[in-house]
Amino acid sequence: MSLEDPSLYASRLAALRHAMHHAGVDAYYIPSADPHLSEYLPEHWQGRQWLTGFEGSAGNVLVTQEFAGLWTDSRYWVQAEQQFRASPFTLMRQGEADVPSITDWVRQHMPANAVLAFDGKVMSVTAYEAWESLSQEGWTINAELDLLEAIWQERPPLPLAPIFEHESEYVAQTRAQKIAGLRQQLIEHQADWWLLSSLDDIAWLLNLRGNDVPYNPVFLAHALVSAHTFRLYLEESKVSTELMLRLAEDGISLRPYDMLSMDLLELPIQQYLGLDPQRVTVGTLQNAQHLHWLPLPNPTQTTKAIKADSELAHIRRAMEKDGAALCVFFAQFEQQLAQGQSLTELDVDQRLTAARAQQPDFISPSFGTIAAFGANGAMPHYQATPQAFSVIEGDGLLLIDSGGQYLDGTTDITRVVPIGQITDAQKTDYTRVLKGMIALSRAVFPRGVTGQQLDVLARAPLWEVGLEFGHGTGHGVGYFLNVHEGPQSISWRGRNPAVPLEVGMITSNEPGLYRAGEWGIRIENLVVVQPALSTEFGDFLSFETLTLCPIDTRCLNLSLLNAAEVEWLNGYHQEVRERLSPYLHDEALAWLIERTEPIL
Repeated sequence: MSLEDPSLYASRLAALRHAMHHAGVDAYYIPSADPHLSEYLPEHWQGRQWLTGFEGSAGNVLVTQEFAGLWTDSRYWVQAEQQFRASPFTLMRQGEADVPSITDWVRQHMPANAVLAFDGKVMSVTAYEAWESLSQEGWTINAELDLLEAIWQERPPLPLAPIFEHESEYVAQTRAQKIAGLRQQLIEHQADWWLLSSLDDIAWLLNLRGNDVPYNPVFLAHALVSAHTFRLYLEESKVSTELMLRLAEDGISLRPYDMLSMDLLELPIQQYLGLDPQRVTVGTLQNAQHLHWLPLPNPTQTTKAIKADSELAHIRRAMEKDGAALCVFFAQFEQQLAQGQSLTELDVDQRLTAARAQQPDFISPSFGTIAAFGANGAMPHYQATPQAFSVIEGDGLLLIDSGGQYLDGTTDITRVVPIGQITDAQKTDYTRVLKGMIALSRAVFPRGVTGQQLDVLARAPLWEVGLEFGHGTGHGVGYFLNVHEGPQSISWRGRNPAVPLEVGMITSNEPGLYRAGEWGIRIENLVVVQPALSTEFGDFLSFETLTLCPIDTRCLNLSLLNAAEVEWLNGYHQEVRERLSPYLHDEALAWLIERTEPIL
């Protein structure tokens, strides 16, 4: 992939530098963020992509008159290198030992009297702390400057998709019950108000969904909650009259989206405002300086992450539908390849989405499908585009990472399949990745253990031969919500303090291995924490695997698997066959049976 028109991005950079000069700014910072700190951004806030042409979902930019750099993590290094071949931007490999953070770069290269600016409406309170330290060291910070607004002539408007209810048959608690739980947290933390800006928290709390953000069924809103009032800030045209009346019955008053700042200003002085500093921006709080801030994680985070038994029953059903769609896709895909049809990575995306769309209650993909053949697989978040894609032909590995949003669940699965003849080295890499995935799947651990502590299980088969992968092993997953959800994760690089895994939490299990310019491997299932056993030493937990789709055994080096791993894989395939067979017939059923045959 490369930039379609490098001169376009050079001219946009020149326009930004002109605006900086006019505003008296020496360095301008653009994060990948919106006022809700979302992972996937509405087009209105995709300023970093508009400016640089870099399409990855994570990356932050710093521009001076002499330098323009983009910091991004190892998931995107290969992609950024390709897209920046003829770009005025310099890739800064975030995480490498010799690459400074953006604020440290400022310390090293900018005079202490320089003016640093950014739009505080898209910077979290936590992230702002690093910039605030610069102001204490002599630099001038302007956190109220949106320079893109003046130069982005065709900036897309805010989205206006309708809001709808997540119907009662799918939810375990009513809106009123969830709000009552939040208000109980206000009492416990002695807060007068709680401010929610994170879209998934608001959608979950109110049993509402929308379509303002790609792949995530959420809507743009803020919520300000007290013991007796609930103010929801959004574009009211997105709410039907019927829904507006139902919200009013639950004590929810609708306010214009841009009125939050004024309402915060009018709150009585010295009152206590609860907020999550990682999920609220400093710009949102510009008019809340007279309040006492209580910086705490949103209470909804953990409550949302722990799925009820009734919700898990729906999610298992969604996994069956998703697995059936994958079987239909793979059966057709392999048949077409065998017939000599020319297929591309774009075809994989289109046909896989079409197969899911045939299933009941399917809404949309849960993220942009990653169909990466050969060397493209070495980019963990590679995205084929109409301008840059590969034909699936010859020999190699095809990595497919995809997911679906259903009314009854959110899915995320990665499988790797062989194309033509694959090498012994590829089989060895594949098997080591699978060994790590199986080890984590089989884990039994005491209550209170965190994902950070379990991560070694998935990495040990790679570490023992000097291999590693740069991304996390597991992320939380929502319930017809964001495909990436906190607070739980499985990664030794994860957040601090670490969050214990609790019964009902869903995470991905996706170790990988990437050889730049050659191939990439990732095998991913979703798992949910369940009780395992109780002994005189305490309560122990384990994982139930939720995802249902064959793991391709043609890529295995069987000599590397031990008896316990073979037993797990055969048992998993038996369950996949039993649960998906009722959904399938003809070629798809035959494919399922063939791909779930026991090994050894």
